[in-house]
Amino acid sequence: MDIFAPALRLIVVDDEPHLREMVAEYLERNNFSVRTAACGKTLDRLLAEQSADLIVLDVNMPGEDGLSILQRIRRTTKTPVLMLTAASNVSDKIAGLDVGADDYMTKPFDLRELHARIRAVLRRYDPQQASDARVEPMRNIRAFGKMFVDLDARCLVEADGVRQPVTAMEFDLLEVFLQNPDRVLTRDRLLNLAHNRDIEPFDRSIDVRVTRLRKKIEHNPAKPQTLKTVRGAGYIFTPAKRA
Repeated sequence: MDIFAPALRLIVVDDEPHLREMVAEYLERNNFSVRTAACGKTLDRLLAEQSADLIVLDVNMPGEDGLSILQRIRRTTKTPVLMLTAASNVSDKIAGLDVGADDYMTKPFDLRELHARIRAVLRRYDPQQASDARVEPMRNIRAFGKMFVDLDARCLVEADGVRQPVTAMEFDLLEVFLQNPDRVLTRDRLLNLAHNRDIEPFDRSIDVRVTRLRKKIEHNPAKPQTLKTVRGAGYIFTPAKRA
């Protein structure tokens, strides 16, 4: 078994922006790759771009509701689906399960229970995952551009599991950026956070390290989308935007 497996791909479909973002953020912290959609049309587009390992689907949405969406996508995919609803009506749950839902949760719910149910559904769907989970616990993995950061092994990992080494100082920078997403950090601030000591005679040493990191994590280092330069200020780590 590989020591690293690509993050499982989830899609969270809900018309409530706050709930979508809250669920997505929590699941990403638990090593899932998450995209979000506000409606069935966006879900269709996301599935056309890339398949999913599981879909979290709200029932009560304006326009096409979750039951209709599930019934429609079941004609072309067996992707496991966990339904969400604000209704505790038993008939709603039965309808969802009859249409093809793999599990059901009623709002409001505990994010920890949602995570546990997702893992349970995935284990039922793919017995190999259950075996792998017993052999090795989840690693502390975070997405970073086209790569992943293994915080335990202090290295970069490609989507196919191949490790890419980084220097200690480069990894310190990666950690700082991960801890400060969407925040502009000056070169001096990066030096202080990354090393907690003043060892650099020139702040431009940060530029060299950022350039090296971009070559490893950007799809196009000449046009960086993950580690961006903020002219006259410093750098900003921009995580991949969810739909």
